[in-house]
Amino acid sequence: MAATHCILFVADPAAARDFYAAVLARPPRLDVPGMCEFDLPGGAVLGLMPEAGIRRLLGDALPDSAAARGACRSELYCLLDEDPAPWVERAVAAGARLLSPLSVRNWGHRAAYLLDPEGHLLALAQATTGRPK
Repeated sequence: MAATHCILFVADPAAARDFYAAVLARPPRLDVPGMCEFDLPGGAVLGLMPEAGIRRLLGDALPDSAAARGACRSELYCLLDEDPAPWVERAVAAGARLLSPLSVRNWGHRAAYLLDPEGHLLALAQATTGRPK
């Protein structure tokens, strides 16, 4: 495998771009009509695609993503090699809703859970012992 891209379908591409630029504290690596991409820690890529864009690609083969908006069906889990507290603060300042504060979880991570402005679940975490897994 050469790379992994996680693509979120968004109703407001410009607002989603601005939100993730603030949270990640970096500009997108690609920002063109129909797609925006950010490099993520660990080498993955976060893509933001307008809901209409995926409909144009797949037509009626795809269920309507706009109808599912607000129903949490995915999670972007960012395992950081630094304190996630500043990341959480940036996310909240950029418009995320804090669902569960930063705390030690039983799987060995200190994590916070937020809802981004589009309704996607965002977790910001750090391993509490040893190397991040």
